[in-house]
Amino acid sequence: MNQDNVTAMDIARSLPGILKRFPAIAKGYYYYSIKDANKPLTLGTLIENNAAKYRNRPAILFEDRSITWGDFNSWSNRIANYFQAQGLKKGDTIAIFMENRPEVLAVVAGAAKIGIACAMLNTSQKGKLLEHSANLVTPKMIVVGEELVAAFDDVKESLPLNHSTPFLFLADTNTLATFGEAPPGYDNMAQQVSTFNSANPVLSDPPTAGDTAIYLFTSGTTGLPKAAPGSHTKFLKAYGGFGLMSLSMKPDDVFYCTLPLYHGTGLVVCWGAVLAGGSAFALRRKFSASAFWSDVRHYDATVFGYIGELCRYLLNQPPSDQDRNHRLTKMLGNGLRPSIWTEFKDRFGIETISELYASSEGNIGFSNFLNQDNTVGLSTAPYKLVKFHDGTRDPVRDDNGFMQKVQKGEPGLLIGEITQKWSFEGYTQKDATEKSILRDAFKNGDAWFNTGDVLKEIGFRHLQFVDRMGDTFRWKGENVSTNEVENIIDGSGIVEEAIVYGVEIPKTNGKAGMVTLVPKSDSFDINKLLTYMQKNLPAYAVPVFVRITNAIEKTGTFKYRKVDIQKAGYSLDRYGEDVFAWLPKTKEYTLLTPELISDIDSGEFRF
Repeated sequence: MNQDNVTAMDIARSLPGILKRFPAIAKGYYYYSIKDANKPLTLGTLIENNAAKYRNRPAILFEDRSITWGDFNSWSNRIANYFQAQGLKKGDTIAIFMENRPEVLAVVAGAAKIGIACAMLNTSQKGKLLEHSANLVTPKMIVVGEELVAAFDDVKESLPLNHSTPFLFLADTNTLATFGEAPPGYDNMAQQVSTFNSANPVLSDPPTAGDTAIYLFTSGTTGLPKAAPGSHTKFLKAYGGFGLMSLSMKPDDVFYCTLPLYHGTGLVVCWGAVLAGGSAFALRRKFSASAFWSDVRHYDATVFGYIGELCRYLLNQPPSDQDRNHRLTKMLGNGLRPSIWTEFKDRFGIETISELYASSEGNIGFSNFLNQDNTVGLSTAPYKLVKFHDGTRDPVRDDNGFMQKVQKGEPGLLIGEITQKWSFEGYTQKDATEKSILRDAFKNGDAWFNTGDVLKEIGFRHLQFVDRMGDTFRWKGENVSTNEVENIIDGSGIVEEAIVYGVEIPKTNGKAGMVTLVPKSDSFDINKLLTYMQKNLPAYAVPVFVRITNAIEKTGTFKYRKVDIQKAGYSLDRYGEDVFAWLPKTKEYTLLTPELISDIDSGEFRF
């Protein structure tokens, strides 16, 4: 198939597979289409159903641990009863600050059973960003893993939590077997949980599908991170749409996940698919390209969760006669580029790529339900692709003030209509929510969610991702807010002006961060700035490139000419300006030369 075209023949070839999967598709569509927010079907009830049907089958695999559905349900029940004893109730929020391990899922499940929402703090955040994120959701308690206590202690005193014992500790071990010792100022959660009843909670006011189950933190179009609420319905849609309609998950499937559980792809999409099959969820703390296929064989995995960057790292590994020595034939995720799609399938023997498009806060999603190549697939949600101003996420409006649809095959800004069925849950901050809504788009009174992403139709309503526009770019699988990074740089005190944007590096996924800046003095030390940014930003948000200039050009209305700066990339074409790069496996910025740029462009450095 041409990478930019889905044909009738391609669709016809997929029909036998669809017919074979029809029972799973029909069941999946039921869950995917649930509209009743008051329906008593939640993440907790999905887990209880699996415990009843697959009690002795594995639910979670991690390192040398195997936890059955029955034991996982009992564990989450004890956690639910513990939270109730702490005075927490339906509608309250807790925060979780832990790396990937079974305890994360158990806490989310236990909280979900009694209607408590879990705010999934980004484990890469520290300092001001972590403090800001935690304060967005006013949690009653925060569960901190031993592996992150040092980072959390830096902000602990600045969090005004409304609980007598707000800080909970979970040792970095198998907490079902050993509790560890909590540091001063923390309660040992595992030790206390172990004393509670393991029966399913009986509630007078149980949670329902429309209640908030989680908060995910997203770098939006402006400023610091935003907290996006996710209802139990999001898990139901993943359960039906991905687990059943796309993957037909079964109890003997094993889903290998190295994606962080503070992300919607890892927690909602991947775990939701696992729940649908009563399958096993094999977790790894962090992704490792060299250990990936060994893990796949160790867990006998059949499916894995991906982002495009992860797939590129796997392709960069030396070919091996073990590349197809596994049972893994399906994958679920987003960001797989057309340029490596076929190569990845052929090398590793992948049969089904369930590429998706979605966002934590959005009201629209796409799934490659028909298993076509190089596409995010179809959506049943109402959407349009519209013309936009180059370099921005702003739509073009005609003389009547209305938006204009693009022609088929032409890149357009994706917007999703906000209706009762396709509601927009938005953010905890009302002003941020309103900024993401486009009103009076095609008629007076309508409302649409602005994704900020550019896609194009490639045939039979299948879309292909093109780019992320405006003030957010994606790097290392993470969304980076340019304003967020600019604010941190401004706080250094050694920079007069700074403009942050994303630039493309050949043979990489996404866009690398770059800043053009004006120093405050001639004695400017670029590596002093690097040290400051490393202390206050996640590693993926620290700019890879720095351009130093004497002045940044502005328009007549005093707006930066960001598009012009961005087009220059990290080239050395602009007279009188130095460009530096934070090269892989180095500790300082390096002044770029034509030779180094040639090496970067040819893929000599693996960013």
